[in-house]
Amino acid sequence: MTKAVRKKEVRVHIRWMSRRDMTEVLAVEAQSFEFPWLEEDFVRCLRQPNCIGMVAERDDRVVGFMIYELDRSRIRVLDFAVGAGERRCGVGTQMVAKLKEKLSNLRRQRIVLKIRETNLPAQMFFSSRFVGFRAVQVLHGPYDGTLEDAYLMEFWHCPEEPEFFADICLPR
Repeated sequence: MTKAVRKKEVRVHIRWMSRRDMTEVLAVEAQSFEFPWLEEDFVRCLRQPNCIGMVAERDDRVVGFMIYELDRSRIRVLDFAVGAGERRCGVGTQMVAKLKEKLSNLRRQRIVLKIRETNLPAQMFFSSRFVGFRAVQVLHGPYDGTLEDAYLMEFWHCPEEPEFFADICLPR
């Protein structure tokens, strides 16, 4: 078994998605998925008040994007992709880190997403130690036009313990 090689990490600028990004977003989407979203799918989703799009930009090019929905207690990732030439360079990890910044104890405490059972690279990425998601459920037939199952994956916000707790010794 060969071990996957991680390319040199690149830094990206993550910003809100705009209409002018759509051509590049659609190109990343098409090279990333067997059943890609169409422009109408993006527009319909992004018109919802709780749906947000962000892009990862490098050298004035969109190299990745994410579409997510804000619910009362969670963030639900609807679409997430990194361009083929930028994979394994830390772009996806930086995008997930941006999402994790939106979590808190008081409001949204977890991020959820579903991944097709045949999308092994995405399963490996999201469950890696760098990203930290866990598969929590098998979803049977969640996609239109196919009987393929998916995994529901989630990440829970876990605040670090304040330093003063580290010095407290509990009685035995």
